[in-house]
Order: sequence, then structure tokens, then C-alpha cells
Amino acid sequence: MALTAGIVGLPNVGKSTLFNAITNAQVEAANYPFATIDPNVGVVEVPDYRLDKLTEMIEPKKTVPTTFEFTDIAGLVRGASRGEGLGNKFLGNIRETDAICEVVRCFRDKDVTHVDGDVDPIRDIETINLELIMADLETVEKRIGRLEKKAKSGDKEAKAEMSVLEKLKPTLEANKPARSIEFDKEEMLIVKQYTLLTMKPLIYVANLGEEDLEDPMQNPYYVQVLEFAKEEGSDVVPICAKIEAELVGMDKEEKAMFMQDLGIEESGLDKLIKEAYSLLGLRTYFTAGVQEVRAWTFKEGMTAPEMAGIIHSDFQRGFIKAETYSFDDLVKYGSEHALKEAGKIRQEGKQYVGQDGDIMLFKFNV
Repeated sequence: MALTAGIVGLPNVGKSTLFNAITNAQVEAANYPFATIDPNVGVVEVPDYRLDKLTEMIEPKKTVPTTFEFTDIAGLVRGASRGEGLGNKFLGNIRETDAICEVVRCFRDKDVTHVDGDVDPIRDIETINLELIMADLETVEKRIGRLEKKAKSGDKEAKAEMSVLEKLKPTLEANKPARSIEFDKEEMLIVKQYTLLTMKPLIYVANLGEEDLEDPMQNPYYVQVLEFAKEEGSDVVPICAKIEAELVGMDKEEKAMFMQDLGIEESGLDKLIKEAYSLLGLRTYFTAGVQEVRAWTFKEGMTAPEMAGIIHSDFQRGFIKAETYSFDDLVKYGSEHALKEAGKIRQEGKQYVGQDGDIMLFKFNV
């Protein structure tokens, strides 16, 4: 499941520091053969306590986590939608991502200048969001121009598309994102064709000072971002990019002690990975045996054959059934043998919709 979140932000908000932390935390390419990763893509492990627990219980020869990709997007300047700075490259790169992580500066530092002279996270958010909206408005207006005559002539498909465009245009003109509109299934199929930037799910990443990590609510900038995000139904992840860059260079014990000193239980990067993963409707299932315990990413709503296909297309093509039990049941009963005796191992067929935390063994014949 090669889904990726793009990291965007104005200059000097901590975007590059955060991405450097991500690339330093990058998984070893040796575990993922045949994958060529561009320099601006960081592949990170998805933190999951269940994988650690399965490893402890089964003691496999090898444990392989599932992964998630972050893409570093070229820095934005005001006017990007009109091609200012690296505008076209910036917007083009965002189109290729599945979600947006918008880094917002919520710290003061006299040694780090702000592109607009002072720290104002809401102004920064509005600058970026407006550029994305303007780019989408241009896309919509161009499409209307091409379609207007056809729709007026009574063409059924053109009329259906025009009704969607007529929903989008006034919303974007009011400086609201396309994702704020409710679309039915048929309309959504039309909207997807446009790859609109403001249809992409979005998380705000509030970059705090080190002193604010223990209690972010004491930072007035963070509170502003939280209120803004709540109004539009988005999530906020508080991090300190500077600290994240330090954490990735530490071993497990050092990291745990350092976080304890800071008064935090989880690194900001781990929180961000999990939030981005969840935002895209991604879930995890496991394959577990003495040779290997492995986590696999699947999209919520996938059926057992589709999940099997993530491992290999032959598994999907020749799918017979999936021997399935839940992680929670394994922990409760203590072993696969005890699960069998309790009747907790199920034989699931082609219609089964996978659940987060399923442990599966696929039977297939090609």
C-alpha cells in the first residue's frame, strides 16, 4: 500500500528539520527489496505495540513492521498558485500525495527569522490554504469553460458534471476547501477526476518550542491552531521538530530516558505517523509464524482476497479461504493451540471484510 503524506509549510517553520528527522528514522532499504525511493521520500516504520507483543509471544526468526511514506514538498511562498517561487513544482508534488501534513510554526526564536516578520500561525495556515484553494479554483474554472457548451446542449454526462462544478466554484470562491462540501457517491466519482488539492485529508503539525512539549495547551499559538482546526474538522499533532531530530539518533533506552525527562510518553514523529496512517483509512493485519512475524497495511473495507493480494497477486487470484483470529484473542488465550480449543480461529471466505488487528493465514491454489 504505497500511500504517502506530503509535508508542506512556509520557509523557516521547521518543515525541513522534521523531514530530516523522518529520513534519519528511515527503515533499512534491505528489508524492502526492489523499492527505489526518491531523495525527497522518507519511509518510516508504523509504530505498533502489537507487533512487539507478537514477537515476544512467538519468538520468530524475523520481525518486519509495516511502513508509511512521507514526501518533502518544495517550500511554498505566497503566489504559488500563480507560479511564484517553485509554485508549479510545489502544487504538482502535492497532487501526487494522498494526504497533507501542514507544518505550522508555534515557537518564538530570535535566531530563526519568519518569512512574514513575526509568528502568526493562523496567517501562515491561511496563506497555504488560500494557495491550494486558488489552484483548485483555476482547475474548476477551466473545466467549466470546456464543458459549458456541451452541458447546455443537453448532454447528460456533461450536465451531471456541471452540477458538481457548480457546487465547487462558489465554495472555493468563498475561500473554503473542497472537502467541506458533502458529495454523494456519483458526485465523488466526478470530483476524484480533478485531483483537487483541497479534497485531500489534512493534518496540522504544530511545531512547538521544547519548553511547551509537556503541556502544549500553555502555548497560545498551539491553542489558536487547535481552535482553527476544530472548526474545519481537522486534527492537530503537537511536535518539536528540533527534539525529533535529536531523538532519532538515540537507542531505545536513551530515547525512553530523554522522553521521560521531557515529560512525554510518545515522540511527536510516532504520533504523526499514526495520525497520517489513520487519516487515510489505513489499517494493519498480521501474518505470524516462527519464520516471520509481519505487519501489513490494508485499506479499511478491503475483503480477505484483496488483503491476500497485498502479499502476492497469486494469493488473491487463487484465494480459497483465510484462517483468521484476532490479536486481542491471542493475547487473551495465550497461544494458537488455546485459540483452537476455544473455537476462536475462524475460516473466512471471499466476502469477509478485514478488521484491524486480524492475524491471517491465506489458503490459495493457482
